[in-house]
Amino acid sequence: MTLADLIARSGAGERGLESRAHRLAFADFARFSALGADLGALAGRSVILHVRDMALAAAALIDLDGLASRIVLCPPGWGPEPLAQAAERAEADAIVHDRLVPPLQLPVAVQAALPMRTRPAVKPAAQATEWVLPTSGTSGPPKLVVHTLETLAGALTDAPPQQWATFYDIRRYGGLQIFLRALSGSGSLRVSGGDESVEAFLARAGEAGVTHMSGTPSHWRKALMSGEAHRLSPDYVRLSGEIADDAILEALREQYLNARIEHAYASTEAGVAFTVGDGRAGFPADWIDRPGPVALRVVDETLQIRSARRALRFLGGDAPALADAEGFVDTGDMVELRGDRYVFVGRRGGIINVGGAKVHPEEVEAVLNAHPAVRASRVFARKNPITGAIVVADVVLLPSAAQVGLEREILEACRGRLPAHMAPTRLRFVPELPMTDGGKLARHG
Repeated sequence: MTLADLIARSGAGERGLESRAHRLAFADFARFSALGADLGALAGRSVILHVRDMALAAAALIDLDGLASRIVLCPPGWGPEPLAQAAERAEADAIVHDRLVPPLQLPVAVQAALPMRTRPAVKPAAQATEWVLPTSGTSGPPKLVVHTLETLAGALTDAPPQQWATFYDIRRYGGLQIFLRALSGSGSLRVSGGDESVEAFLARAGEAGVTHMSGTPSHWRKALMSGEAHRLSPDYVRLSGEIADDAILEALREQYLNARIEHAYASTEAGVAFTVGDGRAGFPADWIDRPGPVALRVVDETLQIRSARRALRFLGGDAPALADAEGFVDTGDMVELRGDRYVFVGRRGGIINVGGAKVHPEEVEAVLNAHPAVRASRVFARKNPITGAIVVADVVLLPSAAQVGLEREILEACRGRLPAHMAPTRLRFVPELPMTDGGKLARHG
């Protein structure tokens, strides 16, 4: 199976991918290419894909899948050092770029461009193309994760016509899943431009009649804060990539009364594990150890997953094993059993140590976000000579909230719901929170 096969399976029709600057018709890929006459030079090669525009990245992926032996999907913000490191690990001998001068010197350099040019006749690769994706890097330097299209597309099912849009970059695992859904479905996909505002993207998606929309909880909080969320009238809202707490789920229910709202659990390493559609944070406890194609277990309070959708391995001869002897991937995401439900409490590598007691920032954020005046929050540590660290938070208020006396009120609400060592000692009200290129809350810097 190749990306071209996914398109052909449902018929190209008038479907396509649209960014702010470009519209690509899926039907055109049978005759045209973003790589033009140079396409054949990439046959069988390990390719670094590093372009700025998402529509151009999509076009290059369709061109390269089934032709290159390996594609390394590099985020547009990567500079020379991470590019060189990725090229070394991937044994890359070619780069596809969109600059006048290649950002990396390799034996073959091909400049991608839109509009597309006549597609030359090329022979497919003798084996399935490997797709290499970087992890988000939220718990240290990003690792390079090897997939095939088969593992990436393992969660796809036949679906009625759907007009998709996503806040994600399609070079990240979450966005790539939506890209594949659009290619294999019977609708089109709208993606955001790198410098396109949330307000402009929501307006464009609304005008296009988007029915299905995906993003991280941080993406959705930003959308709700923008004042333009009403531009959409979706049938389906999807969250993934971060913990979906009750506050964001309730806010989306209030905004989109007729939409089905689901939060999915997936990671670059483990693949798509499950989707929760009952409107509650976390997932049912009886999903642990139940039979089925995806197996879940909890070891030392951490979720582990076994699935045919998981990646094949980490790239590099010195890379650690991706799964254990039984095929389980340790996600690093910590969960806690509360009644009949497991709730995500944070990352194992993100714990704040307050006088020897553990604090998960995400758990404190869920309490802050539950306050009726708060739209979003970011919890982090500040050094303290007595306890080693204290808990503080940046908070984004709803536009209608009056700040007078609000800090004390929110802090008292936290003290009423959290142990003393977990409650923030100080708040700072900010207009917005920093986000990573992958759409997640930036917890460092």
